[in-house]
Amino acid sequence: MEKSKRLFLKSKRSFRRRLPPIQSGDLIDYKNMGLISRFISEQGKILSRRVNRLTLKQQRLITIAIKQARILSSFPFLNNEKEFEKSESTGRTTTLRKKKYIEIKN
Repeated sequence: MEKSKRLFLKSKRSFRRRLPPIQSGDLIDYKNMGLISRFISEQGKILSRRVNRLTLKQQRLITIAIKQARILSSFPFLNNEKEFEKSESTGRTTTLRKKKYIEIKN
């Protein structure tokens, strides 16, 4: 087969089209916590459009809804579990510093 003819052949692999994460009937609003929480990472960051597989318009609406929910304190700015782990680790280092300071002082 010639090289020029090979270029126009379609691949025979079938693929399954992924369903969009937001259906046409879903309301993108700050009150819809179930929908909003799907688009936030474990650290509490808003996921990008590539990860979410959203259109530009949907991503803008999701971002606005998340920010409104955070301001109205119905959604946290940070994930509480991660914040709790950080506060435990900082507590141990400060006590070690205090002990060293006391030993040097005496």
